[in-house]
Amino acid sequence: MTADMEIICVGNELLIGKTLNTNAQWIAKQATTLGIAVKRITVVADDITEIATATQETLSRKPQFAVTTGGLGPTFDDKTLAGIAKALNRPLTVNTKALKMVKEKYENYAKEKAAATVELTPPRTKMATLPEKAEPIPNPVGTAPGVHITLENTTLIVLPGVPSEMKAIFTESVAPLLKQASGKSAFYEKSIYADNVMESSLAPLIDKVMQDHPGVYVKSHPKGREDRPHMEIHLSTTVDDAEEAEEKLRKAVVQLSGLVVEVGGSVVVG
Repeated sequence: MTADMEIICVGNELLIGKTLNTNAQWIAKQATTLGIAVKRITVVADDITEIATATQETLSRKPQFAVTTGGLGPTFDDKTLAGIAKALNRPLTVNTKALKMVKEKYENYAKEKAAATVELTPPRTKMATLPEKAEPIPNPVGTAPGVHITLENTTLIVLPGVPSEMKAIFTESVAPLLKQASGKSAFYEKSIYADNVMESSLAPLIDKVMQDHPGVYVKSHPKGREDRPHMEIHLSTTVDDAEEAEEKLRKAVVQLSGLVVEVGGSVVVG
């Protein structure tokens, strides 16, 4: 069975449309490529109760992995760890490993600027205050550590919202966990482009191809107008063997291309 994941993105800026949620797209793409099935993406406000509720709902579905992003910084609105602690009914405590990571980061910043001794102020200590039994994950780019929490059914990974920091932690520490869980399984994809065929005419053709090629998922993406249709048709499969994937997709593309031409359309293989 394919390993699965849910993603929780935290931040008022996402809900009011100030910030485009590129983190969700990037994490989903990376996880999918590694053979993980992303089942749900949730966006919540910088609110402890909202974060706790979203976390509990996610954990109730028992995904193998749950990944959150956002809300790990030193400011008042960084509430993700408090929300997760509430969801798990665990106290927040200063984690000695995390505090050492934070301290070393600020010491390095001070050395670069020839500054005085670093003070671990409450906002700085806040970034090392984790739910009980949580493990910090080193942040190669920024200050706030990521967090790893092993639960009965789910591995919960908590990442910063700053894209460069999130990507660095994910690539270094999270991707290996996902690859281990997925084994040889990997995601393969191919696109073809169809002109002069409306999506309503394309729908039964896609249904037939998916019926004839189990395991291949086909999705149409309109790029033109209804009176001048231009479609991207995306085909994908998740299997253990690259040659098998290529052959599956090749056969599906050949059949679908032929069907499109039969109804008066034209096809370009991307």
